[in-house]
Amino acid sequence: MKYKLEKPVEASIGLQKYTMEVHWRNGKFTADEPIISGGKDLGPDPFTLLLSSLGTCTLATLRMYIDRKEWAIPEISIKTNLFQYKKDDKTITTFDRDLRFSSGITDEQMEKLVEIANNCPISKLLKGEVVERTFIFNEDQTVKKMFYRNNSLTVIWKPAICKHSGRCVTGLPGVFNLQEKPWINMEGAEPDQIKAQVDACPTGALTWESNPTYPS
Repeated sequence: MKYKLEKPVEASIGLQKYTMEVHWRNGKFTADEPIISGGKDLGPDPFTLLLSSLGTCTLATLRMYIDRKEWAIPEISIKTNLFQYKKDDKTITTFDRDLRFSSGITDEQMEKLVEIANNCPISKLLKGEVVERTFIFNEDQTVKKMFYRNNSLTVIWKPAICKHSGRCVTGLPGVFNLQEKPWINMEGAEPDQIKAQVDACPTGALTWESNPTYPS
């Protein structure tokens, strides 16, 4: 199993309703709920973020295709929205995309671009089978720690909050092997490789520290 993002998106909320701080790989932004829902509308709400994801993925996918075809289409814009209704005790969600091109396109191009838009990665994700998993971690909980060392590096493992060990096994099998005891072999890869894999741990169950050096 390999995650789409090397660094997970992180979000937090305090006591202020309902301002949230979202951290992504290259910065952070504020999300909020609209005033009608009790927030202050200081940033995009969850539905806006979802629709933005679909819209931007569509635009990027179309731009890649248009550039590859060398078509003279300098600008594309999109409007996205959704509506929901009940049918046979199921909630049906419909996403609408309105695409606008700054220059004329042929009927043949239009048909192909609709096909490409419908196959952008986020479109396929929304139409595919989706599984949600939720794990809860209590920062105040006393967590058992286990230490694994080589000459330069110490890896600290917190088994109580480890939920994704399979990712480590897949990513660096020479170091992480659930069939062995201990399951972490610190001689199985170079220190930088171990650091990179530990840094990819989404739960914080694995961390690393450089061992102190002493003058000879």
